This record gives sequence, C-alpha cells and structure tokens, in this order.
Amino acid sequence: MDDKEHSHDVDGEGENSSTDKLRVKQEKKNMKKARKKAAKNNVNSISTVEDTPATAAAKQAELQEKVRMLVNQLAIREAIQPQPSASSSQRQKDMSSHKFWSTQPVPKHGEIINDNGPIEENTPYDQIRKDPYLLPKEFEWSILDLNNENELNELYTLLTNNYVEDDDAMFRFDYSGDFLKWALQPPGYKQTWHVGVRVSATKRLVAFISGIPADIRIYDSHQHLVEINFLCVHKKLRSKRLAPVLIKEITRRSHLEGIFQAVYTAGVVLPKPIAKARYFHRSLNPKKLIETNFSRLPQNTTMSRLIKKFKLPSETMTPGIRPMQEKDVTSVRILLNEYMSKFNFVAVFETDEDVKHWILTKESVVWSYVVENPLTKKVTDFFSFYCLPSSVIGNPTHKTINAVYLFYYAVQESDEKAIKGRLQALIKDALILAKLKNVDVFNCLDLMENKLFIEDLKFGPGDGYLNYYMYNWRCKDMDSGNVGVVML
Repeated sequence: MDDKEHSHDVDGEGENSSTDKLRVKQEKKNMKKARKKAAKNNVNSISTVEDTPATAAAKQAELQEKVRMLVNQLAIREAIQPQPSASSSQRQKDMSSHKFWSTQPVPKHGEIINDNGPIEENTPYDQIRKDPYLLPKEFEWSILDLNNENELNELYTLLTNNYVEDDDAMFRFDYSGDFLKWALQPPGYKQTWHVGVRVSATKRLVAFISGIPADIRIYDSHQHLVEINFLCVHKKLRSKRLAPVLIKEITRRSHLEGIFQAVYTAGVVLPKPIAKARYFHRSLNPKKLIETNFSRLPQNTTMSRLIKKFKLPSETMTPGIRPMQEKDVTSVRILLNEYMSKFNFVAVFETDEDVKHWILTKESVVWSYVVENPLTKKVTDFFSFYCLPSSVIGNPTHKTINAVYLFYYAVQESDEKAIKGRLQALIKDALILAKLKNVDVFNCLDLMENKLFIEDLKFGPGDGYLNYYMYNWRCKDMDSGNVGVVML
C-alpha cells in the first residue's frame, strides 16, 4: 500500500537552513567535478590506446560504462540526501538549524529528560506583553468570528487552498464549515484565540492560527492548557516568515489568560517530540482509492481479488450496539476517563458538556456509537470516528475521497486478551458502519491500544507520521501506545 498522508504542522521555520543549502551546493559541485574528471580520463585513455579497431571500440565502451556508473552513483547519493522538503520532514536537524524553536522553551534534541514539569516559570501578568507583535507593514491582525458565515467561508477557503496536502500535491484536506466550528468552538473557547492575518489594503485573509482550551494529563500532572492547530500561511507568502510571528502571538494571548503550556502536533521533526505515531489506513473502497492513486494495486493481485480481501459484512455483529444519544453523555464520560487512566498522555473530559460537544454525534462531522448491555441497560463500550474528506487534485473521475478517522473509544474489559477481542469486534463494526455511510477509507494512528486490532482488521501502514509536542513542558519520551490525545 502506497498511501498518502496529511499531517497537522506547527513548524515555524519556513525556510531551509543554511547548513542544508551549503551541503546540497557542495554535493552539486562534487558531482560536476566527478563528471569532468571521468570524461577527461575517458578521452585520455582512448587517445593512448593503439590497438585494433575492435579492441579500441571495446575498451571505449567499457570506459563509457564506468563513466555512466560513476555518474549514476553520484546521482543516487544526491537523491538520498535531498534539500529539506515535505518528503524529508522526518529528518532530525540540530537546534542550530531551528532558528525559531531554539529561542523557545522546548527541550533540545538529544536532551536526556528524567523529570516532568515546566521549563520556565509562569510569567507575572504585569510582565506579559500587552500589545500584539508587529507584522510586516502590508499586513494586519484580525480576530475571526466563526459565527459570521462570511468569515467562516474565508477560513474555509484559506485552509482548502493552502493547508495540508500530500508530498505529491494530489490530495488536500477539505475542512467543512461545520467541522471547523466543531474543532474551534468547544466549551470555554475564546474568540481571541482565532487569530488571522489580513492584507491591509484588500482585507484578504492570508494566514491563520488557532488555540482552544484543553485539559491534559501527562504522567501524573493535570494541566489546563491550550491546544494549537490550523497554522496556515498562504503559499505565496511563505517567504514572509509569518509563521513564527503567529506562534508568538498565540503564545502571548494564552499567557494573558494565565495559560503557559500548550500541546501541538506536526509531521516534521522539531525540538523535541514526546511521542511519534504512525498513520494506518483501512481500505473500504479499494477501487476508488487506486483510481485516485491514494493506493496502488499490489503486484500479482487483481482488482477483484483486492475488493474481495477488503469486503465487510453488511450488518454489525456486536449485540446492543446503537448510535449514541444525549442520555448516554454521562455514562460515556465516566467510561472514557476510566479507560484513559491506563495511558500516560491523555485528554481529560472534565464535564458532560465536553463530551456532548466532542463525542455526541454531529452528522457528517463525528459519529459515535455505544454498546448497551441488554439486561442492565448500562453502557459498556463506545467508539467514535470523525469525518474529514480530502479533495482529489487533477483527477478526471473523482473529486473527493471520503475519509474518516478513529477518534475516542473505551471498553470495560481489563484483561489484555479480552480487550483485544473486544476492540477487534468493536472496530470491525466501526468499519461496517463507515462503509454504510459511503466512506472510502478508515484511518487511524497507532495510539492507545490500536495496535491490538490494526493488523487483524487489515489496516495498512501509511507513509506519514505525527509527532506530539508540549510547549514549555519537559517530560520523558513515550511510545505512541501511551498517547490518548487525538488532535484534529
């Protein structure tokens, strides 16, 4: 499977490092010198050969083959050490290459961490900057009102045309207005954390960053912090280095609210991830995924055989499964928080309002299902998945890939073997329900206990990874299986 990933990036660098540029430049010089030297040796060798025409021709061919092999080797060497790009985003750079992040309170690459706590103390209110950071003179700050249909459409347009797409520019996330309101207006949200940048002359929205309040438990520490997402700068303005200013501005605004920690994710490797998760995909419509180049038909496999491999039953199998209702909110909150207690880095759902907002079904945004014990009428399990389609760029047949992502779930089983069996049954039902909604692909990360069902339910590993970060917080690294935070 050769799937394409999108990743939610909070980078802030925006430019290739000088070290990388010099290295690539030197590689090109070396390659050019080697070509000249090889060609010169070829000419000299041929000119000194005094042999029969057949022998001379054979030696000339041999020398030309050596030249060709040398050039190929140099080309391969250059190819496997490319300039920094989306496709090489997992390559770790040292702190000197991270001009912006080296100035921020984040751990350094290679730093050995044995404690769990803030890097810097909270800043007293009277020492926090009260005025926004300066932008280049042609731009101005703007607070977006997502209840205003025009401004919501402006954000949708900016993200649709400039946000996350795959390395080959074939797919791009298609965030609907309802999805954006769900993602950015949870209980306690602050409109001042929906930060835009406009062109002063035209008022066109050209950049955005958001923060929402979140409660996170990291190891034994419960933190009320800000979750940073949707950092986006118009493609034509990437050289303006707006991203670092956006990050500093959202940090300033959170400080004014007394919040000094943040959580964020990125596909790129920044200083310094606390965990790295991998994307996995379960094909529900293999024919469409292959026709859009999202997947490839494996060698020695026919389309009909592949369709048969991924075929699912037409009905769910778990007794008592049904769509979640508002009456289930309290039960789901208790069940979810209890289940999450086994992991080291988790979202904490403090109130029923949190669960009602994030988990309760919102058609075409998030779907949730519970399992109700037929005898006791108590909720014993639940799962949810959210809808995030991708636009297909330049395909004459298909315009959209209907994709869903596994969100939060919980089971009551305590024995690992029983948990595995229960999760496999539940997520198989999730696949069936998604298929009935005309979903093409079901995605997940290898978070929580997802590894217990990924292989058996025929999820395939993708090319993409998602790195988890904490701002102004230092803690031990952890395996993705200890992460229970699902960011949109």
